[in-house]
Amino acid sequence: MTLQIDIISDVVCPWCFIGKRHLEKALAAWRERHPEAPAPEVHWHPFQLSPDMRGDGMARAEYVAQKFGGGERAREIYDRVAAAGARAGIDFAFDRIERQPSTVDAHRLMYRAAKDGVQDAMAESLFTGYFLEGRDFTDSDVLAELAERAGLPRNEAKRYLAGEEHRDLIQQQDLHARNLGVQGVPFFIFNQRLAVSGAQPPELLMQAIEQAETEAADAAAQ
Repeated sequence: MTLQIDIISDVVCPWCFIGKRHLEKALAAWRERHPEAPAPEVHWHPFQLSPDMRGDGMARAEYVAQKFGGGERAREIYDRVAAAGARAGIDFAFDRIERQPSTVDAHRLMYRAAKDGVQDAMAESLFTGYFLEGRDFTDSDVLAELAERAGLPRNEAKRYLAGEEHRDLIQQQDLHARNLGVQGVPFFIFNQRLAVSGAQPPELLMQAIEQAETEAADAAAQ
């Protein structure tokens, strides 16, 4: 049975980037234990931390001030995130981020990338582009460049972003996640049976994978 992992996330969520690294470590351990098993299927699904964000976004400093009250509170939160990121091998560069974007177009690229089998590469390109390089996701040229890095032709990505295809679908999927009770991300679902919320340690994700597989095998045997 192929291991299926669904991840509900936002590409401007630092904990989602950390969760991706933790899952990668968990899957590496899983592959060592199951070398003959088929490659896991990982599917990314949209969630918007700021669903009402304007298309042109807003200044990052203004966003942080509104979300966290600014000043000392924001520094405390980002120091904690940076420390968790460092443990996961991520050197967050929050000071490079100048603009907080709407993430609808980034999620559209994630959806489009799945059709070409490069969705995980797209997630990696967007996460590193935003959190390590401070790229501006309100700029379609930037998004097209990041899409090319993930394996989509740049011109194709630009044409896609210039249209409206899948925009409503992303909004619907975001609403669907909220209707399911998802209130924070990352949110992992293993084999459509077991859910784990948050950027949990690799060991806990590995336990969830094994439990979901056991439950699926037991159900198949009945």
